[in-house]
Amino acid sequence: MSFCLKCGQQGQIVIPEGDQRERLVCSSCGHIHYENPKVICGALVIHQDKVLLCRRAIEPRYGLWTLPAGFMELHETMEEGAARETWEEAEGVVNIEQLYCMYNIPRIGQIYVLFKGNLQDGQYGVGSESLECGLFSEHEIPWQQLAFPSIERTLKHYFHDRKQGQFSIHLETIDR
Repeated sequence: MSFCLKCGQQGQIVIPEGDQRERLVCSSCGHIHYENPKVICGALVIHQDKVLLCRRAIEPRYGLWTLPAGFMELHETMEEGAARETWEEAEGVVNIEQLYCMYNIPRIGQIYVLFKGNLQDGQYGVGSESLECGLFSEHEIPWQQLAFPSIERTLKHYFHDRKQGQFSIHLETIDR
């Protein structure tokens, strides 16, 4: 992007006074355009000790398995975003229990926030962003076909924590 979002005039990449990073600064009105990380919110949805997974019908990682998750929208909470994504991708209603995993992914400018919750009434379907959805026990999960490292880590945390009988909050940085 090289044009100002505020007035539409040409901008230039410079380090604004008092800053340490290059930013797009409008040559006309002086508006500074900040690019910030995107927040991904989602849910680890459980029903009868099985995990709800969705096979992606969109890029990136088309055809691979994931937890219901996506970009947080303006004017919604992270919990609302996780519930919305669960409905959009799996036509399921999740009862959020707790914040479960947070991942910093600085390489791609994203922050993943995943909540643990239960699938209401055990009902789910297949949303427009999914090829199929299903409930999986630990040994049924297609481990070699998971879409993202954050999903694999979350699932491993869940099955480990379940065996321990205690679910703590996990905070990690993913560098790959």
